[in-house]
Amino acid sequence: MKALQIAIPRWNITELNGYEPITTFWQDFSIADKFGDKAIADTYSRAKSEWKDNYKYWTELCLVLNHKIWQWHERDNQRAILYDKLWREADEMTSEWSDEKQEYYFQVTD
Repeated sequence: MKALQIAIPRWNITELNGYEPITTFWQDFSIADKFGDKAIADTYSRAKSEWKDNYKYWTELCLVLNHKIWQWHERDNQRAILYDKLWREADEMTSEWSDEKQEYYFQVTD
């Protein structure tokens, strides 16, 4: 049996803004990208069910979704639209957070 090989694009977030990733969300969604929109939606659903109450992880999820929009916007507009939909939902959930958690979110994502 041949092993499945998936090239995961490098996420240069640390060079862009100094943020050091604390999850595998970038890798998870990069793998899902290879299997299509259903896999992307499933990856989001799993992340949401597991991590919606962890504001630091959720912040990174929003950051990854936003970067995925930009990754796909010129090559696959439908995929970019899916990532935008997921990002908007995830971002909206942060509006219910305490001021302290929202401050962290804006500091990381701005």
